[in-house]
Amino acid sequence: MKDSSIAPIAPPLDRIDLKILRLLQADGRLADAEIAKRVNTSAATCHRRTQRLFDEGYVRGVRAQVAPEKIGRGALVIVGVVLDRSTPESFAAFEAAASAMPKVLDCHLVAGDFDYFLKIRVRDMADFNRLHSATLIQLPGVRQTRTFFVMKEVVDNAPVDF
Repeated sequence: MKDSSIAPIAPPLDRIDLKILRLLQADGRLADAEIAKRVNTSAATCHRRTQRLFDEGYVRGVRAQVAPEKIGRGALVIVGVVLDRSTPESFAAFEAAASAMPKVLDCHLVAGDFDYFLKIRVRDMADFNRLHSATLIQLPGVRQTRTFFVMKEVVDNAPVDF
């Protein structure tokens, strides 16, 4: 019997696939014809390759990078979270609750002094204070939080280097 939990091995990426990935990372709105010109293939070949990269999960999606300050979310906050228990159930409950919070951009389970790091976008410090007191400290299993207000975004959402 075949184990369905084991992902099939994807064929290796060649230099053209890697060029396509780099181009899409830089500008996800590029048309197949433009990508084809830049990687020196036909539009049909480029379309098939691009579709395969999506189908096999190399590209998870394409989206616009919205300027947070333009939509009233100019303050970036990183929150370290310590849970009161380290059990699969407490992790699952916390992750479900954090995933349901619209202002949480990222939630990462980490090793070290914290259990999770949350990346949160808010309007300002007062907005975060309301979120913290009304929601964050009420999340399942939260024992402690430590907040870091980002003063300057030096590198944000950089492309993956390969």
